[in-house]
Amino acid sequence: MAQRKPTAKPEKRKAVATKGAANDAAPPRDRRRERGEASVQRIIDATIELIAEEGLASVTMQRIAEHVGSSNALVVFHFRSKENLFRAVLQYLSDQYDALWVTLVRAPGLSPAERLLGAVDCAQRFARQHPKWVSVFVVFSSDRKSMQIYNEIGLPSDLAYTAEARELLVEISRSGGYAGVDIQTLSESLNYLVHGAWYWDHLNPSSRDTDVLRKTMLLLLHQAFPRHFELMR
Repeated sequence: MAQRKPTAKPEKRKAVATKGAANDAAPPRDRRRERGEASVQRIIDATIELIAEEGLASVTMQRIAEHVGSSNALVVFHFRSKENLFRAVLQYLSDQYDALWVTLVRAPGLSPAERLLGAVDCAQRFARQHPKWVSVFVVFSSDRKSMQIYNEIGLPSDLAYTAEARELLVEISRSGGYAGVDIQTLSESLNYLVHGAWYWDHLNPSSRDTDVLRKTMLLLLHQAFPRHFELMR
């Protein structure tokens, strides 16, 4: 019987493998989308800077465009209106705080006391690293016209953080056998301290680098749970 010639199957398999490798490769970058996202972020950053420095009254789409170095039409194209832009700014800042909160408060393996210390650190670190962001939060929450936007975007997150901290206080009190601790008052007091400190830092920027906020919060926590929290020296 005549010997059969080798088939081309190996080459076929190689071709299939090559095709599969091509399919597994990363999809091509959408450079147009990347440019659009970068443009949006520049506009948001510029708006944050203007609000922090001048408040809301003087901020216009035209001034934002000039600050970015682009046309007014581009700002309108991305956001349609100043209200939409303000919403995007506040949502961006809320997302940034939430990301820091998740890192410091919800990291795996932390005890309730460590999580609460993370919440303390979150408030102070955010203010120190991003003072203009804090100023924008203060402006939005204190201006009558923008307060509705803050109530829709910022306030629900603030209430959620306060509720989460309250649950941590409850757990520390229960597991530590502490009696007579007014959890509700303690929780609200910590919340008041954060917002009061942020407001004061906005009015008096030189106070941002002090440890007064952390020391005061630890003082309250030490008085309630002396075995779990040490006073800051």
